[in-house]
Amino acid sequence: MNKAIWNKCVEFHGHECPGLTIGYRASLYAIELLELKMEDKEIPIYLSDDEQLVCISENDACGIDAIQVIMGCSVGKGNMLFHMRGKSAYSFYDRNTGRSIRLVLKPAENLSRDESFDYYQTCPFEDMFEVKETTLKLPEETRIFRSINCSSCGEKTSENFIRLQGDERLCLDCYTKYDRFSI
Repeated sequence: MNKAIWNKCVEFHGHECPGLTIGYRASLYAIELLELKMEDKEIPIYLSDDEQLVCISENDACGIDAIQVIMGCSVGKGNMLFHMRGKSAYSFYDRNTGRSIRLVLKPAENLSRDESFDYYQTCPFEDMFEVKETTLKLPEETRIFRSINCSSCGEKTSENFIRLQGDERLCLDCYTKYDRFSI
């Protein structure tokens, strides 16, 4: 375990927990498997400075905080995406090489919270994760959309979230969905 990296993850997340450990270990394993070059800094982390590295998480649990810290994947940058399935599974894509992997957490049966924390902190990567091929297509790079004022509330809205209703351009909050099948 690299204490400096771990402490940075804990600082960002707010506390130590098994879930944070899962994302921490998934990140380090992905760096190893994808042969990513670590930055030469006091705390050696990968930190994708743009969108060359993408993570698609199948959950929104604690582990994604460690992935953000170590890998530099974030929602705001557009390289942390969610395919919500409630699984402890993470797909990592390297746009530079075209390589990708999907890490799926193996179950640690009948362990208390403290026992699972200790187990996840120390077990070999191979015992913790099943390495699979990615099943989701690598998404296109982030697009920047223009902002349009909603005809009803007047708030600026990204054009990909505007809906036309009659002659009005409406944000999703002001738009009335047409659905004859919900009774």
